[in-house]
Amino acid sequence: MRFPRRPAVIAATAVLALTSCGTGTGSDPGSITLTIAANSIQGGKNSESAAWIKNWVIPEFEKTHQNVKVLFQPSGVDDEQYKTKLALDLKSKAGADVIDVDGIWVGEFAQAGYIKPLAEVGGPAVEQWEGWSQIPQAVQGLGIFDGKKYGLPQGTDGRVLFYNKTLFNKAGLPETWEPTSWQDIIDAGNKLKAAGVPVPIQINAGTAMGEATTMQGVLPLLAGAGAEIYADGKWTGASQAVKDVLGFYQQIYGGSGLGDPKLQQEAKGRDKSFAQFAQGRIGILAESDYFWRSVVEPTAGVAPMKDRDQVVGYAKIPAKQPGAGIRGQDHVSMSGGAVRVLNPFSKNPKLAWELLAFMHSAEATKTQLAGQVRISSRTDVNTEVLTADPMLKYIADEVLPVTAYRPGLAVYPQVSTALQEATAAVVSGKSADEAAAAYQDKLQGLVGGAANVSG
Repeated sequence: MRFPRRPAVIAATAVLALTSCGTGTGSDPGSITLTIAANSIQGGKNSESAAWIKNWVIPEFEKTHQNVKVLFQPSGVDDEQYKTKLALDLKSKAGADVIDVDGIWVGEFAQAGYIKPLAEVGGPAVEQWEGWSQIPQAVQGLGIFDGKKYGLPQGTDGRVLFYNKTLFNKAGLPETWEPTSWQDIIDAGNKLKAAGVPVPIQINAGTAMGEATTMQGVLPLLAGAGAEIYADGKWTGASQAVKDVLGFYQQIYGGSGLGDPKLQQEAKGRDKSFAQFAQGRIGILAESDYFWRSVVEPTAGVAPMKDRDQVVGYAKIPAKQPGAGIRGQDHVSMSGGAVRVLNPFSKNPKLAWELLAFMHSAEATKTQLAGQVRISSRTDVNTEVLTADPMLKYIADEVLPVTAYRPGLAVYPQVSTALQEATAAVVSGKSADEAAAAYQDKLQGLVGGAANVSG
């Protein structure tokens, strides 16, 4: 399921009809009704997910819970409308028992008191669930806020460095490239430049690329410098880590010829970078596995490469130097995705947890994939279904254990824009220190002053 990356502030003035509460008992004596809400609808938005819930989840769960009736509340609206509707429902202590939300909304909903930790709602059975052992700790982070588990992650993704093996061969670089530091990336870029590659390195920068700049560029690099954008209740300001990140951008776009500054400022710059990579004009490009699955996919990709499997290599994003990443890691990544949460106002919270856990069982997860090769949150399922695609298996096995997530707070999209502006300043010729100082000033204005900023 795909959600937008720009969540709105929860407070909404629009008057929307509340979702009918599905947390009560059914009309038959002794029966119980549970409800599932998702922004999916058969024949419309996220149709496959809606069909899975209606045609598989509900009948299969009801088989083993004969006194339970499960209803589906579909939506097929803009994600911001869906978010506002959920907020109004939960604020009124109404809404479905099991709810799909974007992981980026978790912190915002938690701070508003609209959702509570799973164990507080579902009871002791939550921590005893077999599925936790199958979801890597880093992937669990998608549904974690302030150290507490609020949701179960659905599918996810990961960021890596893609590279063109043909160009690497031309530059005398190894076919199996495993950079261990930022300097290794710069060194490879210089060799590609010397070999005549038009754009040696593409790391998204500037505001035209929007959230892709933050997720594919700034945040993985920041993690590689040992910091996260939000930690211990404070936002990261013009710290040494941020200056290091902007300094890396400066090495690429500050006149070295390693990157194309104009590409970062064009309205369709990201799409153009995809096309240029497919044409053999870009040597190294930082992207998510979406690039592999949907951009250079040989038959149906946006910029298809018939020889993708032979020509396109991929490597983990290194920390600035070995051990310098967050959690002392040698490599880093960033991920996104959706989660499912429990309504804290459910009249049947323990049964609601049973339904949620069932929806995230191995059998349910495989059924939802419906034969498609996609990354799930469960290691056992990934081991089984990703054998046909070594790149996605690489993401599941190597990248997800070292990944991190954006903070699910309402002000994050504005902070993200400030980070994009800082990279745009560097691309336009400002120094890393100048860009960091301007970012610090902007950040303080966004998050309520210097007391909420570290570094």
